[in-house]
Amino acid sequence: MNSSNNIVTGNITSGKHISFWIDSVENPGSFNKPDKNYNTDVVIVGGGIAGLTTAYCLLKSGKQVIVVEDGYIGSGETGRTTAHLVNALDDRYYDLERIFGEKNTKLIAKSHSEAIDFVEQTIKEENIQCDFKRVNGYLFLHPSDKIETLEKELEAAKRAGINVSRMAEVPGMKNESSVVILFPDQAQFHPMKYILGLAVAIEKKGGLIFTGTHAKEIDETGIITDDGIRIKAKHIVVATNSPVNNKVVMHLKQYAYRTYVIGATVKKGTLPQALWWDTGDQEKDIPPYHYVRTHPFDDNNDLLICGGEDHATGLADSENIKEEDRYALLENWARLHFPIGEVIYKWSGQVMEPMDSLAYIGRNPMDAENVFIITGDSGNGMTHGTIAGNLITNLINGKENELEKIYSPSRFKFFKSGMTFLKEFVGGLAAYLKTYPRDADAVTLSSIKTGEAEIVELNKKKHGAYRDAYNKLHVVSAECTHLQCIIKWNNDEKSWDCPCHGSRFTYQGKVINGPANKNLEYYDE
Repeated sequence: MNSSNNIVTGNITSGKHISFWIDSVENPGSFNKPDKNYNTDVVIVGGGIAGLTTAYCLLKSGKQVIVVEDGYIGSGETGRTTAHLVNALDDRYYDLERIFGEKNTKLIAKSHSEAIDFVEQTIKEENIQCDFKRVNGYLFLHPSDKIETLEKELEAAKRAGINVSRMAEVPGMKNESSVVILFPDQAQFHPMKYILGLAVAIEKKGGLIFTGTHAKEIDETGIITDDGIRIKAKHIVVATNSPVNNKVVMHLKQYAYRTYVIGATVKKGTLPQALWWDTGDQEKDIPPYHYVRTHPFDDNNDLLICGGEDHATGLADSENIKEEDRYALLENWARLHFPIGEVIYKWSGQVMEPMDSLAYIGRNPMDAENVFIITGDSGNGMTHGTIAGNLITNLINGKENELEKIYSPSRFKFFKSGMTFLKEFVGGLAAYLKTYPRDADAVTLSSIKTGEAEIVELNKKKHGAYRDAYNKLHVVSAECTHLQCIIKWNNDEKSWDCPCHGSRFTYQGKVINGPANKNLEYYDE
């Protein structure tokens, strides 16, 4: 796989590092581009699990569907996940109960359980070979946490209707012997194999998929691509992780986090196939946590996939830990708890964290009734994306769904959850602004060394400049095309990231994460 081309174009994946999922499939998820205008029932923007599940469900309901993706299938966050299929959510059930109430929390738990069932059934129906397996999940204490956390979660999860139980130690882990909650009947799979299988099923059912196709304009009538192709539709669904058709409203209710992953060899048969999570670092307002699973790798080894060390996008420096240094922290933690060998993969992903911990699925606020968004994965993108497919299909077909109000993008739970949101996000952003590149006018292009990047002032405007391994200089406008915040260099994934709302761009300025929907201006040498 041509890694250097991947970095420049962002077609295969949104960063320098190639995930295990992308590296282990032969088909890169490339389809044709449209060469004429179209009319359809539904156009879906985004070719990840949310977009493709929605397309699949709509096709089964009798709708005509077209999917457009500006990269390849899975080039966004679906190809960079760790692919836990769970009703053991990133956010505690006792918090969900406080925010949404006991009755709605039961529905939330039910929706994630049914999402796992849907994936399993779809795999059987469409004969998708994607290493799906039901496994146990284990939630255990972070050293900074108290046993009361698990006791509260155990009771809240039971009230939510989940068949949880208490154990005295964590199966498969070393240096860990404490109370743990067993979440049975969770699942894992290979996300790229699954969505590529969905893509095959979509085409068989008459759906159209176009890749390398950027939706430059999106409104209630459909989309217009960069090439001027018009796709008219009765309904529009934007499933781009962060909605590129919503300029402000949704970005006041969620924010972007970077999360890091390593893949390390572990001798076959050493560990049970399972999912593991700790309760997170309680010294932080939104506790970053570790999440672990295994996956078959070769004849002698499984791959232990361990994630964590999260931080707000573009704000790694506020914790004085660079992006590229977080893999070593993950490796140290994993070696303490699991018998891992060589680390052979590392990558990072982006999580949209909603103010109240739950995805936003439904009609786009302050927009026409026929425009829908799917966002706010909250670290559970595999199940939230699956929930979205069924919910959006019901909404488009005018069918009542008990989840509509719960997941509505118009909801606003500030008084129950907003103070933590503000403290975490605004606190980090304030730290960034203290180190705002006020000395950009003192930086010269000639002073930038190979492999380094700086914000520089040229003609009284700020620019981002990166000198690559071949000593070639790449210069972009430093103002994010979303709301003009100044971008920050991510040396780990070799991208320009926006600390305000999480937009990301390649070093040649191509947008690879929303909410920005327009490239940075690029100046070649």
